[in-house]
This record gives sequence, structure tokens and C-alpha cells, in this order.
Amino acid sequence: MDAVAVRIEGQGTPESAWQGCAWLEALPSVEADTVLLGARRLIVVSPHPDDEVLGCGGLMQAAAAQGCAVQVISVTDGEACYPDHPRLTPARLRDARRRELAVALQALGMDATHVTSLGLPDGAVARHETDLAAHLGARLSAGDVVLAPWIHDAHPDHEAAGRAARAAAASCGARSLQYPVWAWHWLDAQAPAGPWTAAQRIALCPAARARKREAIAAFATQTGEGEALGCEPILPEHVLDRFRRSFEVLIG
Repeated sequence: MDAVAVRIEGQGTPESAWQGCAWLEALPSVEADTVLLGARRLIVVSPHPDDEVLGCGGLMQAAAAQGCAVQVISVTDGEACYPDHPRLTPARLRDARRRELAVALQALGMDATHVTSLGLPDGAVARHETDLAAHLGARLSAGDVVLAPWIHDAHPDHEAAGRAARAAAASCGARSLQYPVWAWHWLDAQAPAGPWTAAQRIALCPAARARKREAIAAFATQTGEGEALGCEPILPEHVLDRFRRSFEVLIG
């Protein structure tokens, strides 16, 4: 996840505000089994390694636990998240973030065989959106549930990946849902209504939340844990708080 969009500045909306958000609380709550009912596969389109765990790590582990095939399409390697950093070069980050994703998936009951890395350039997914949609369309089929970032998430890579996934799903009759990531940073928790005409909260049990926290911790290049970054991490604690909830939100 790479903070490059205009609305992704400062500390954003604190999790304490989201805990008192009336329109978020009013979203219907469903179990993971309801979302996965009849699914042949769960296909998770992730613009950068960590977006899939942050946005829908709970649903992914539920799918794996019940024997639903899970495949992560990792669009970029997130290699541009620390531009001009003296040590965290794009080449080093590309390798590190692929390793981190593999470790994170192990925490969710999967492994690196569940990942297809496309290696598109970080920060430039929109320039390859047509090709990405074609690639996804060739892999999908009716009976798949496709998760991708919200098309208005305010990060250009997220939005392009979301549009490509939605177009690909429509071309083959797959079910398409979207997950917000950076939206929690800039949306107004005090607004009278939310931005989505259809959305639902996916409940996470304490064990699922614990496994998701473990998976998030695997992304040391993003959280600052492990080797000192020497700079502000992409995912400081106030951002991580938004993904430690007892639920995840899916749009659609």
C-alpha cells in the first residue's frame, strides 16, 4: 500500500471516530459463509502486497478453512513505496514484499502457491489497466467470487485494479465485490450517510482477528517492525487500527 494520492495525507480519520460512526454501524452484518455460499473460488485482486490482508484477510482465511480455493492476484510488488530510500531500493523491496506476502498467507492458512504475481509497475497500474482486465478475464469463470479494491479508494493503483477486476468479472459472469483500504483514511465518519448503496460487514471471530493481526505483522517493510526503516512506515499504528476491527467491509 503506497500513499501517493492527494487525499491520503496526515493521520486521517482516527479509528475512534469510526467506532462511533452511525452509518458504518448500520451496515448489515453477515457471516463469511454467506458471502462464500456457492463460490467455486475466491479470487483476491491486490494492487500491492498487504492490501489483500488488510482489506479481506478474514474472509480469505474463512474460505481456505472451508476448502474454497483461494487465489491472490498480486498486481504489483509495491516496490516504489519508499522512493529515494538509501537501502529500500525497488529491487530489494520487490523481493522483500513477495516474501512478506508468503509469510502472511501462512498465518491465514495458505502459502505462496496461492499467489500469482504479475509484476506490473508500482504506481502505474492505470497505464496497464486494459491488459490487466484481459489477464483477469482469461483466468475467471462463472462461480468465482472476485474481491478487488474499491474503485473510489483514492489511490490510483487501487482504483485501476478495482476497475479492471470489475470489468473482468462482468465479462464472465463472476460475482464482484470490493474492499476499501485507504477510504478509511479520508471518508467522513460523521457524515449522515455512507458512500455505498450496497455494502455489508463480515463478522470476524476473535481467532480470525488474531490470525489477521499475525498476517499484518508479516509486512515488516510497511509497519516498521523488525529492521529499522529509518523513516515513517507506510502502515503506522493509527492506520493499522482500522484493520484490527471485529469485521471487514465488502461493497456490492
